[in-house]
Amino acid sequence: MPSTVAVVGGGYGGIGAARELDAAADVVLIEPRDTFVHHVAALRGLVDPAWVDRIFLPYDRLLERGRVVRDRAAAVDPGGVVLGSGERIDADFVVLATGASYPFPAKFAEADSAEAKARLRDAHAELAAADAVLLLGAGPVGLEFAGEIKAAWPGTAVTVVDPADDILAGAFPEEFRAEVRRQLADLGVELVLGTALTAEPATPPGKTAPLTAATESGRAISADIWFRCHGVAPATDYAFDGGLAAARQVGGGLQVTADLRLPGHGTVFAIGDVTALPEAKTARNASAQARAAAAGVRALIEGREPAPYEPMPPGIMLPLGPARGAGFSPATGVLDAATTAQFKGSEMMVGHYRELLGLD
Repeated sequence: MPSTVAVVGGGYGGIGAARELDAAADVVLIEPRDTFVHHVAALRGLVDPAWVDRIFLPYDRLLERGRVVRDRAAAVDPGGVVLGSGERIDADFVVLATGASYPFPAKFAEADSAEAKARLRDAHAELAAADAVLLLGAGPVGLEFAGEIKAAWPGTAVTVVDPADDILAGAFPEEFRAEVRRQLADLGVELVLGTALTAEPATPPGKTAPLTAATESGRAISADIWFRCHGVAPATDYAFDGGLAAARQVGGGLQVTADLRLPGHGTVFAIGDVTALPEAKTARNASAQARAAAAGVRALIEGREPAPYEPMPPGIMLPLGPARGAGFSPATGVLDAATTAQFKGSEMMVGHYRELLGLD
């Protein structure tokens, strides 16, 4: 009899692992959303309503043999998953790929795609009415959002505030950061670094209303709308049984061994944003971990031990609107705006994920 694999979470890691294992096992993909959400293009969908429908992709053709169950995981143990409905999915292997939450609009919590689309369109109307935007966070999300706003509304003032002394924490060369700063300056984006707000604005994020925010350095920043662009939180709020709870670290991330299994549990893997691995939480890394975990499950099915996961070299592709941006990897060095737009900025990798989901 073929082994059963329960893949919990239908994000970047989950769809990758499920697709890889479909031919080798009976795969059950457990996901509360009614469609896959291509969050890589969420900010583009906010500034350009023509993109909204493109980032919600159905699961119908992802698996040829397996099935997708629309429900949430209420509890997980080494032998399977209990769903929110009370149904239990027994499994020989479990792959945890529940991802992480992040402030809107980079991610959205809505499980119903119609509700998520409506929220995006409402936020677009709010943002379009603003003359000045305040973004909190100078990481990849905050800077990409700044570039998208400027590409859509060049006359809108955009200010990015971050307590760090420089943009984009991580193992990137100064040449890359300098290129990003240069393009942001050309766009007219103002960076206020090395200081934080004394308090977040009283108005809700994403709602248009005049506001003035004070920084700890004594500056007052006026804007019409603000967004929070930091605050990732691993989604591990389901119950862990059978000793799995010991893997949950402070902050919610799951400890994994070198081959991506939970310590002491040879049939339970974790991948993507849900792990406590010291890697950037990106779709690229989640997909790489999905391939490694799937290979590990196949090895165990065949009576072999999984190989260690080999992290990908640090890299980034940061679009600043459809025609601008910069990238870096050790193999290529710094990538300019034209190259970044060619690989990611103009198409946002929609075609790649449509193909993965069997839609093209």
